[in-house]
Amino acid sequence: MAFSDLLEQVGGTGRFQILHVTLLSMPILMMASHNLLQNFVAAVPPHHCAPHANLSTLSMGAGDVLLATVPLGQNGKPERCRRYVHPQWQLLSSNSSESLWDEGLEEIVTQSCEDGWHYNETEMSSTIITEWDLVCDQRALKQMSQTTYMGGVLVGAVIFGGLSDRFGRRFLLLISNLMMAVGGTCAAFSTSFTMFCIFRFCCGMALSGLVLNSFSLIVEWIPTNVRTVVGTGTGYCYTAGQLLLAAVAYSIRDWRWLTLAVSLPFYVSFLYSWWFLESARWLVLTKKPEQAVKNLKKVARINGRRAEADKINLEMLQDAMKKEMACSKGSYSVVDLLRTSTMRTTTVCLSAVWFSTSFAYYGLSMDLEKFGVSIYLIQIIFGAVDIPAKILVTISMCMLGRRPSQCGALVLAGVMILINLLVPYDQQVLRTSLAVIGKGCLAASFSCCYLYSGELYPTVIRQNGMGWVSMMARFGAMVAPMVLLLGEDSPWLPGLIYGGAPIISGIFAFFLPETLSQPLPDTIQDVEDRGFAWKKDKRLAEKEDLAKKDPSCVHLKESV
Repeated sequence: MAFSDLLEQVGGTGRFQILHVTLLSMPILMMASHNLLQNFVAAVPPHHCAPHANLSTLSMGAGDVLLATVPLGQNGKPERCRRYVHPQWQLLSSNSSESLWDEGLEEIVTQSCEDGWHYNETEMSSTIITEWDLVCDQRALKQMSQTTYMGGVLVGAVIFGGLSDRFGRRFLLLISNLMMAVGGTCAAFSTSFTMFCIFRFCCGMALSGLVLNSFSLIVEWIPTNVRTVVGTGTGYCYTAGQLLLAAVAYSIRDWRWLTLAVSLPFYVSFLYSWWFLESARWLVLTKKPEQAVKNLKKVARINGRRAEADKINLEMLQDAMKKEMACSKGSYSVVDLLRTSTMRTTTVCLSAVWFSTSFAYYGLSMDLEKFGVSIYLIQIIFGAVDIPAKILVTISMCMLGRRPSQCGALVLAGVMILINLLVPYDQQVLRTSLAVIGKGCLAASFSCCYLYSGELYPTVIRQNGMGWVSMMARFGAMVAPMVLLLGEDSPWLPGLIYGGAPIISGIFAFFLPETLSQPLPDTIQDVEDRGFAWKKDKRLAEKEDLAKKDPSCVHLKESV
């Protein structure tokens, strides 16, 4: 029997699997909170220079002081980063906005905000922007904090991926839960921006460990026939997490308490993670079959199959894992992803797909303030659109295939973003609608590429392949916040880049082979044979059409 048959024998979808998947999915609800936390803890409130330190405001209103000390910008609002060197009291007698110089007077000189800033705390009582004055000359640090977090996600994917294969999924999951809880708590009580970035980097690393090891423990303890359903369900946990973040952020307006609120649940996850059983597959492949037998027996008992538990022994397990053990004897590395022509094409195209999907996804999701509506409302809308998007792409993948679904989702997302560049800023409803459609298409692309990539890479290097494309996605997420800085001088440039990248990668996706109804490849040779067979079938069809049109060419058909 195969290992999947052995898993069915102990109860493939019994009480253990239901409880196991449910507990592993609960932290996924809070993963979105950390990924998108920047939208709320780093929100930039309206601000302007603080009045001169030696200026008494007791005898006059705050509005008069503001008019006399801070110049107005072209939009009629106070300048954010400049103030007058000396208060201009003569401006208070003017009923309208006049020139900054009068006859006989020299041009009024301005300076930077020497005495700090005044922030409008109506929407947010406190953010890292108001805490450490990350505005004006320091505004680039806002994007740097998110890039640092995504850098931690990238480093974590590299480190925890390798460590989980060596020390086990359960052990690394425990460490990741504890690391996320402690890192988030320390970030909430940070006394400097540098300290905040360091602990957010740790949270990013922990998130990678949670994703990789939760996914491994889920798929390695459930049978093949329910993996698609379970995978879709866990994906919707992340979607629900986006909605949950909006509700929590709306209730908690202080960045420290908000950061703490989305971190404390991981202490609970750490405590109940001790109950999880290590993957039997991993135990066998790491020469620990006795422990694997014990875990399988325990699963059978939890599922109420005590008779089946008594039948399981070491010989039965080793017989079920013969294929996996044979594959594990070979030595494979990331180099094998580029060793043959078909593997090179697959890896290059998937790298472009994963990079641009993550790049554009976080480019849209991390800049909610530009839409001119409540960031809580837009967060709910952006989260809710994932639900129909994932349903539609699942239907499309089953009916049209993986390749057209992947291409279509990427190209449509890019087109929506580019069209948005042509819409005036005062048409907020239309701009928001286009952005929501684009974000939904990118969410659909994520759902597609997770499944598609697993079907394209062979078993012997599937983990290496998924690790590589995941790293490309993290790199895209790192770069995305920095592109927003280009909008300081050219407001249209970030949108052009965010929209162009998915369209280009959609073209790359066109060169990938279709995998609908195809068996999973186990070896690199399987991948090469499948690619050769596709070309051979195409040549055969062309020669058959030619033979029908010209009987003299029938020998071509016979020679194939």
